[in-house]
Amino acid sequence: MKLKKNTFLQGAFIATLGIIFCKILGMLYVIPFHAIIGEKGGALYGYAYNIYSIFLGLSSAGLPLAMSKIISEYNTLGYYKAKERAFVIGRGILSIVGIISFLILFIFADVIGNIIIGDITGGNSPSDVAFVIRVIATAILVVPILSVYRGYYQGHKYITPTTFSQVIEQITRVLVIVIGSFLLYKIFNLSLRDTVAFATFSATIGGFASFLYLFIKKRKNKQEFIKKPTIKEPKITDQEILRKIIIYAVPFIMIDLFRSLYNSVDIMMLVRTLVNNFGYTMRDAESIMSIISTWGQKINMVIISIVTGVMTSLIPNLTSSFVRGDKKEVNERINKTYQIVFFLALPMTVGLSLIARPVWTIFYGNSAYGTITYQYLVFVAFATTIFTSTVTIAQVMKEYKIVFVSLITGMLVKIILNVPLLYAFSKMGLPAFYGSISATILGFIVSAIISIVFLKSKYQLNYESTIKEIINILLAIIVMSLIITILKIFIPVTTTSRLLAILLTFIYSIIGATIYLVITMKTKTITNIFGNEFILNIKKKLKRK
Repeated sequence: MKLKKNTFLQGAFIATLGIIFCKILGMLYVIPFHAIIGEKGGALYGYAYNIYSIFLGLSSAGLPLAMSKIISEYNTLGYYKAKERAFVIGRGILSIVGIISFLILFIFADVIGNIIIGDITGGNSPSDVAFVIRVIATAILVVPILSVYRGYYQGHKYITPTTFSQVIEQITRVLVIVIGSFLLYKIFNLSLRDTVAFATFSATIGGFASFLYLFIKKRKNKQEFIKKPTIKEPKITDQEILRKIIIYAVPFIMIDLFRSLYNSVDIMMLVRTLVNNFGYTMRDAESIMSIISTWGQKINMVIISIVTGVMTSLIPNLTSSFVRGDKKEVNERINKTYQIVFFLALPMTVGLSLIARPVWTIFYGNSAYGTITYQYLVFVAFATTIFTSTVTIAQVMKEYKIVFVSLITGMLVKIILNVPLLYAFSKMGLPAFYGSISATILGFIVSAIISIVFLKSKYQLNYESTIKEIINILLAIIVMSLIITILKIFIPVTTTSRLLAILLTFIYSIIGATIYLVITMKTKTITNIFGNEFILNIKKKLKRK
């Protein structure tokens, strides 16, 4: 089947839908997975996965976006030979970096395990952490190469194949995790450590399945990618291309790396601080840690996936506008990005916080710390979407210095405020661990504000249309929140039954979404953000079905 290019809104819509599907699937699998491995297993999974995320960020996380930017730039200029060489060079670099990252994790896994757990007993051991880290490290041999292929497709504005590759990866992962964990732990009676290790190996299997799909698709559609030059290309050396890849990739990698480091700060500090300074048991502290680093993040990823989808489409389109020097289009696309993120992510965040109890019960059952932690943790998801959108826009516009300044400043805010805010919230009679969540939110927001102010000043960006739509969005959310809060008096959300929790979540979601959509339609916010043509196309497609 011939590949079709996507416009900005089409690409954003397709990518967001695909990613949301993947994240919903990622949320659903944790129901049986949590039932199998419990909170201790979740903590072990979180320890290993977050360390892996740091190295994955170093080795590849920014490559799909960086390759997308480079391919889009050369394609726009008509430099087709340079575009193909960039793909080959990027693939070679990532192969080497992936191998080096794997070796570092494999060799130093014991050291990392000791840093995380130390001499605290009563939970997972340092050797358990080290073993699981070594297993998940194998994914770094596969995922970096996959990321280059995704960036290659995105740079050509073929968003659908990359989205479908993510669906393949997620379905494969989920099947391996759920079926494998059940068989190993419940049927063959293997240890919790071995079960969690096998679950993390799903990242390797899923990545390989996704890579095969994109590799085969590319071979069957060579004519869509490799075109004859229509202009005489300037001489571009491999060294120049390599330099451009590094310059473009490093800021993207730093964005993902710093996002992972926020979790790592908690992993290194939170459990020990709660046990040693606030009287929590090791079991309770690890339970809280598993919620913040693993179980709560699984639900949060549905919100974060919105910005991932929007960025997938924005980067090649914004790059084209920026390369052409079309300031009006650059301004429009940046404003449109913020409007879409606020329109979709903010009501989901507030809604999930309001019905945190039944949502948590659906996925994880009754928990001493689940609801109270997640109803606040969900706001980290929204802060993440604003942070990711803003620093990515700054990177696309080649403002690398401000990207680094904002990232480092935000990280310093997190590190400096993490422990003081634990004490502050404890003094206020609130859960101490709210301080750690607050430090994360503040770090992300500070990073975003620095970049937003800088971009407005340098490029004379006009955010008036976005501010207007945000006011309308906030109005709709306030009305929605008030009605749901009042409704909770008459239809309580306190339940330990999963079936009843599903029913309550469904009822409140429909009511909340209806109120929100009706108000945003009345204020014409939906039309202003998405446009009449886009909405009419969606309606036509729904009618056909």
